[in-house]
Amino acid sequence: MVEFKLNIGDPKSKKTLKKEVKDSEADIFLKKKIGDKITGEGFGHPGYEFEITGGSDYTGTPMRRDVIGTARKRILIVKGIGIRKNRAGRKVRRTLAGNTIYSKTAQINLKVLKVGKAPLFEEKKPAEAEAPAEKPAEAAKKTPKEAPKEEAKPKEKKEEAKPESKKKKPKEESKPEEKKEEAKPEEKPAEKKE
Repeated sequence: MVEFKLNIGDPKSKKTLKKEVKDSEADIFLKKKIGDKITGEGFGHPGYEFEITGGSDYTGTPMRRDVIGTARKRILIVKGIGIRKNRAGRKVRRTLAGNTIYSKTAQINLKVLKVGKAPLFEEKKPAEAEAPAEKPAEAAKKTPKEAPKEEAKPKEKKEEAKPESKKKKPKEESKPEEKKEEAKPEEKPAEKKE
């Protein structure tokens, strides 16, 4: 049982369609290489033509066009797929998957070359139009009851938090306490004298 995840990119709309293909639909991709062209009739997109631009195997290792075969290989590379940033003139040895699709390939990247009659991406305008119509009605019912309570609580917390600042309160409290303490000893000796 062969299963592939397809990432179909459309350069015109700049959107990507994600799709899974199994069994007979997936058999179309076996033994194809990066750069090969394939028709979309075999996996549910009649009239479309796609180009295989890349992919990755079951371990997540990216496929590279210049690595021949299906196996993973350690190659020296300077730039391109498999390396992000590199200094000028430095070669790095990286493990990369071959350019041929086989049973252990997990993901295949496709690019649209020719567009068919049916749209590739489903339009969600009717669903979006219904959803906002329901949300304001529900929000109107909930906001008068819930909104003032929610707004009042944060304001109270903010107001309480301002006077309880660490710097201001100890200074203010310390001064009155000192005055009270000074006043108390004076009163006590006065009481003893009487």
